[in-house]
Amino acid sequence: MTDKGDPSANGNRFEELKRVAIRFAGDSGDGMQLAGTQFTNTSAVFGNDVATLPDFPAEIRAPAGTIPGVSGFQISFSSYEIFTPGDQIDALIAMNPAALMANIADLREGGILIVNTDEFTQQNFTKAKLESDPLDDPRFNNYRLYKVPITTHTVKAVEEVGLGAKDSQRCKNFYALGLVYWMYDRPLDTTLKWIQQKFGNRPALVDANERALRAGFNFGDTAEIFPLRFRVQPAQLPPGKYRNLTGNQALAMGLVTAARLAEKSLFYGSYPITPASDVLHELARYKNFDVRTFQAEDEIAAVCSAIGASFAGAIGITGSSGPGIALKQEAIGLAVITELPLVVVDVQRAGPSTGMPTKTEQSDLFQAMLGRNGESPVPVVAARSAADCFETAIEAVRMALQYMTPIFILSDGYIANGTEPWRVIRSADLHPIDIRHATDPATFQPYERDERGVRPWALPGTEGLQHRIGGLEKSDLTGNVSYDPDNHQHMTDMRAAKVANIANELGDETVFGDDHGELLVVSWGGTYGAVRTAVDEARQAGKPVSHLHLRWLVPMKRNVEQILRSFERVLVCELNMGQLRQIIRGQFAIDAQGYNKVKGKPFMVSELAKVFDEVLEGVQV
Repeated sequence: MTDKGDPSANGNRFEELKRVAIRFAGDSGDGMQLAGTQFTNTSAVFGNDVATLPDFPAEIRAPAGTIPGVSGFQISFSSYEIFTPGDQIDALIAMNPAALMANIADLREGGILIVNTDEFTQQNFTKAKLESDPLDDPRFNNYRLYKVPITTHTVKAVEEVGLGAKDSQRCKNFYALGLVYWMYDRPLDTTLKWIQQKFGNRPALVDANERALRAGFNFGDTAEIFPLRFRVQPAQLPPGKYRNLTGNQALAMGLVTAARLAEKSLFYGSYPITPASDVLHELARYKNFDVRTFQAEDEIAAVCSAIGASFAGAIGITGSSGPGIALKQEAIGLAVITELPLVVVDVQRAGPSTGMPTKTEQSDLFQAMLGRNGESPVPVVAARSAADCFETAIEAVRMALQYMTPIFILSDGYIANGTEPWRVIRSADLHPIDIRHATDPATFQPYERDERGVRPWALPGTEGLQHRIGGLEKSDLTGNVSYDPDNHQHMTDMRAAKVANIANELGDETVFGDDHGELLVVSWGGTYGAVRTAVDEARQAGKPVSHLHLRWLVPMKRNVEQILRSFERVLVCELNMGQLRQIIRGQFAIDAQGYNKVKGKPFMVSELAKVFDEVLEGVQV
């Protein structure tokens, strides 16, 4: 694994590593998200597999230098396929004392710690609620500590450009990035190209940021304080062309692709909310693909506009996060009873109420399944990773259109903001989405159902296809208003049966590992990566553990119960207080255990491994 026999130009030696996790951390205005994103993109272009974990402060303008204002970006890059951004980090770049104290617990013993000593002042110690310089603490002897005056070096590097003091200091994220590029043998080309594209109309900023980037790189090369550099070779991924995408970007691309496959206009009605807003921003870029985006005055107007678009024959989509979904629920019930296609994107975050808006959670499953008044079942499908958002979006649109139903897509803050390589798909490899509109007035009945239980989609303005539509119960076939109790029972049964029939399209679930045995670990949504990695490591150690990951939650695939009953113990791991576990226990009468976490953070592989061992030993978790 390690080869220290390859010296670099200045006499340093390279250590070959299979995987590295680093974290940039500083004030929200220090550009840590940008530095992390650039390192991610460079590593992806280099050919590594990557997984990221951005961490944003919840406060919009937290005081500079305080722990609540710390922003971080973690990236893991490797020479093999990975599914998580890593448990512990191998290197921490801390731009001030608050960033150091907020993140040091995640740095492994012996890890690399680079600090910007210019910010280690008494004033900043006080802001971080420290009495003195934390670096004087003997515990920091456990790390490879490098003290670098990053701000001073940056200002010196860009002084010939003629920027003001504040603008000069803002380039320090590129200096830090250049230093880390040198340390991990990364090329500068991708970031230099990005700087030209981003600041091309402002030559002074192009010059300053390039100077800062190169200065950081050159400092590493000439300072003679770093005894080792590190290399991570490209990963052996399936052949193809890759793009590095966030979950929100992949979701937007999937929705647009689905609209093209259906040969329909796409209408997205939304109201800004963290962490779902980027879906609106991304879709606004695709106007040339017959995409219309509408930033509504509130959540109710957003969902109602999308329902109107679906009634008119477009693909109506609305998106939000937990609090906004709560406001949309009455209108989603309208889409249920009218049986119009509607895609509802829920990028989950920590709640309740405003909760922790920049932190991740999986606590909206009950809301998606059961959050409306009356008996109003809707399909629910959950993406498992950033790249998987693309496929999930297409699958959801397909079912919404073909089954004339609203449908939920569940993502979360971890998936939405995280990135991973997505293999570009040829359009010829995608299947068209077939839609059958009612056209014959002689045979048209607005609520007559086909063999799947699906009513026809009649476009307004089609001669002879006038029909009633609205929130009151419909009479079977005609759609006229009906208060008949038997009809209400019948229509309720039909709407539920239609959703259940989607299972006939989905095929069977597959199990990672043995299809029967001692312990089955069940996951859904963004917990996939950590659970899959933990199960894989357990199996390599000879432990009788298998993994079932559910993308479809309503309806579940037909063989889920059979799989669950094939194991002595079932453990459901989710970032809530046990919502899927309760569904499994209620639906299948299986005594599933749950491992639950609501800390605003994803699972770590190490904590899951410990829980697996406890369950195998008979401990109730």
